Amino acid sequence: MTRLTLAIDAMGGDFGPCVTVPAALQALASHSQLYLLLVGNPDNITPLLAKADSAILARLRVIPAESVIASDAKPAQAVRQSRGSSMRIALELVKEGQAAACVSAGNTGALMGLAKMILKPLEGIDRPALMSVLPHQHHGKTVVLDLGANVGSDSEMLIQFAVMGAVMAEEVLAIAQPRVALLNIGQEETKGLESIRAAAEVLKTAPGINYVGYLEGNDLLTGKCDVLVCDGFIGNVTLKTMEGVVRMFLSLLKSREGEKRAWWAKWLGRWIKRRLMARFGHLNPDRYNGACLLGLRGTVIKSHGAANQQAFAVAIEQAEQAVRGQLPDRIAARLKAVLVRSD
Repeated sequence: MTRLTLAIDAMGGDFGPCVTVPAALQALASHSQLYLLLVGNPDNITPLLAKADSAILARLRVIPAESVIASDAKPAQAVRQSRGSSMRIALELVKEGQAAACVSAGNTGALMGLAKMILKPLEGIDRPALMSVLPHQHHGKTVVLDLGANVGSDSEMLIQFAVMGAVMAEEVLAIAQPRVALLNIGQEETKGLESIRAAAEVLKTAPGINYVGYLEGNDLLTGKCDVLVCDGFIGNVTLKTMEGVVRMFLSLLKSREGEKRAWWAKWLGRWIKRRLMARFGHLNPDRYNGACLLGLRGTVIKSHGAANQQAFAVAIEQAEQAVRGQLPDRIAARLKAVLVRSD
């Protein structure tokens, strides 16, 4: 694959084109075979392209959209009133084959509903899940899902998430027999919601699933599992809590302007900062922004609504990697075999 075209919902997120357009230009500058379709209001997008290089603009096209789905809109209502919106048009471009993937920082519930309606779930999947690959303290990676696509999940959905996560870890991250765990409030078998305990009973004996038991929230970055499964409410709260702590930690490493210190204290401070950044800098949330809506027949990447330019550019890169890795096709092939064995 050489040329790759992605559809960008340029109006989505807390900042809209002010972030998505510069991020798109940044992604185009970094990837010479990338083409982008910016979907949104041309009056908001075009002025932000004025200073862009002509060679980059040649790989970019603005697709007009009449409206924007509000970030606080109720999902069901947003889906019903979505015609002509930037999010829906971006997804339709994927369905029509004009784009290989869609990237949006817009309303998560609306994106989930529209993607399921337009692109359709893979066979054997009831509801797609938001999946992200998070770094852990040993510089490895952990697949985590669901991160907010489904507020409540029954045991069957948790089992499907486990299968999809395991397939993702095995086929894309090349992890042999990935360790699968359920996020819970304790490691004892009697703890947790009924849905979690019921899913655990099935996963214990599911063929092709290397189930290792329950993990608690403090194990998220320890690398004790390769796939961590939870419902969307718990996953979203856990992820954002972790990101908030990491951001606070990294902010403490910044030099304080105008502070008078001895030369040795400044040198020591810089040395400590370099060592800590080298050790923990890979945990910066901006470096792994972009969750894949796993379980669809097409590729959809959900960016944080509050993502900055750098973070949104990372989400675009996530979409490119997912498409070039033929993620939906590879997962569909493995799901067909694994779900039959696990039925």
